[in-house]
Amino acid sequence: MLKTISKALGKVFRGNPKTKNDDGSMPTSAIITEAKKHRITEEEHKIPRRLLDDNALKVAYRLQDAGYDGLLVGGCIRDLLLNKKPKDFDVTTNAHPEEAAELFRRGRLIGRRFKLVHVRFGRDLIEVATFRASHDSQPEDGSGEQCDSGMILRDNVYGTIEDDALRRDFTVNALYYCPKDHCVYDFTNGFEDLQKGVLRMIGDPEDRYKEDPVRMLRAARFAAKLDFTIDPASESPIRPLAPMLKHIAPARLFDETLKLFQSGHALKSYQQLRRLELFEPLFSQVQVLLDDPQLDVPMERLIENALKNTDRRLAQRKSVTPAFLFAAILWYPTQKRMQKLMREKKMPPLPALHEAANQVIAEQVRSTAIPRRFSTPIREIWEMQLRLPRRQGHRAHRLMEMPRFRAAYDLLLLRENSGEQLDGLSQWWTDFQNVNSEAQAEMLNGLDKIDKPRRTRRKKTYKPKKERSGNES
Repeated sequence: MLKTISKALGKVFRGNPKTKNDDGSMPTSAIITEAKKHRITEEEHKIPRRLLDDNALKVAYRLQDAGYDGLLVGGCIRDLLLNKKPKDFDVTTNAHPEEAAELFRRGRLIGRRFKLVHVRFGRDLIEVATFRASHDSQPEDGSGEQCDSGMILRDNVYGTIEDDALRRDFTVNALYYCPKDHCVYDFTNGFEDLQKGVLRMIGDPEDRYKEDPVRMLRAARFAAKLDFTIDPASESPIRPLAPMLKHIAPARLFDETLKLFQSGHALKSYQQLRRLELFEPLFSQVQVLLDDPQLDVPMERLIENALKNTDRRLAQRKSVTPAFLFAAILWYPTQKRMQKLMREKKMPPLPALHEAANQVIAEQVRSTAIPRRFSTPIREIWEMQLRLPRRQGHRAHRLMEMPRFRAAYDLLLLRENSGEQLDGLSQWWTDFQNVNSEAQAEMLNGLDKIDKPRRTRRKKTYKPKKERSGNES
């Protein structure tokens, strides 16, 4: 069916995307005249115009006024059709990036592998992308490049709107909204899949995952976010191709991990990653322990509780930080290495923790490049897990004044709630924070002596001085 659409629309869009009409104007949204059966009217899609982003519409209208196509596309249209609030709005056009950038005073050309234009309106950012085409015929100018495995290294091959629809990842993300006639245009049956709750890859799934392995993570994320089922043909290649994620830049995988775990559906995303065997390329150290039948710590329960906590905070519009999430996920791998260092190298607990933290973070950044602004707080949260049990005298008050106390306390609470035996330590700190100064003093005085072992002096043994002999001088 896609070939039929492509053939029908080919006469309209073949050649230079900037081809003019007879009157000299550009083919602004001439888009779907040959495919009216794929045009979804406003009465059918029922997207309220008031929910459309004003800045995105300004960008689309500016492109159209300049004689180019300007349409809203992708996740924003998908979410509006599902009665969800879009996170952001994207615009697509047949104008090349350099041409689009010239139209906007605050437009900025970015990217090398995939050129885009960012148009800024205060704090809002509208992303403008040019219609992409297939890499089947490699251009001689180097605008498109693939490695031997099929992974796309450079993706600046421009085409028509029909080419662009077939180049998008999932059918539900290939829906175009035209601000001129307020219709949604669908070239891949995405509207039907949206109504059925099915996530379907456009084209051959195996080839598309090889082009960009991150699409496998996107499949897990969208299935979790939308509560959709993944089409069997789109799911079957994921497990065999999961190791390809290890060839993706760690910085990009860190960003994808944040999208998975900090978008309000972290627990469902984690469950999808585990089910599709995509968790191991992101957190290999954790996966090794999860696969260990002799694991005697509640690691998976801790991870799940941390993800639930993140989802709950986001639902309450509270702030979340990647530092806390990574500290919780990597806590037990760090503990295992710390115990090994204490056992084999006879290191004291705190130096052993520092060394274990260095090793675990160094290995993790090979998969997901954790920036220093997060890795330093991770270490501090871990270090305070050793300090929190020592709560005598003024030490408890000093700990509460430290910048990472709240995050460290939250991790301590999750550890004990997940099943780790800490003898009610988290409850003690909960009570200590919620009482007045007099009650705090009583709590400190009433601590078990085991918390503060009493120092004993060594008894001096009396040794009589030797008598000096007469011939000693």
